[in-house]
Amino acid sequence: MAAARPEEASPDRARLDVWLWRARVVKTRALAARLAESGHVRVNGRRTTAPGRGVRTGDVLTIALESTVRVLRVADLGARRGPPSEARGLFVELGAAAPLN
Repeated sequence: MAAARPEEASPDRARLDVWLWRARVVKTRALAARLAESGHVRVNGRRTTAPGRGVRTGDVLTIALESTVRVLRVADLGARRGPPSEARGLFVELGAAAPLN
């Protein structure tokens, strides 16, 4: 029997890379994994380099993108990558995106 994937193993958690992709923070799951692996994501203030790290509703993600830093609170884990209107319901933006200098 195959082992359950982390996002399927626990309904109260989602993989970080999967959530970033579902929330449309990045265009592909591979980009989401690379973003995490490069250390550009913090979960509740702690830097992570593991794309498979679990995130839960209520977690605060700080994401350093190309030219901005976004701070998002996870509002829902989502079940799929839906349209942008659905993706906006997965997070609450905490403050305006700050430019990187």
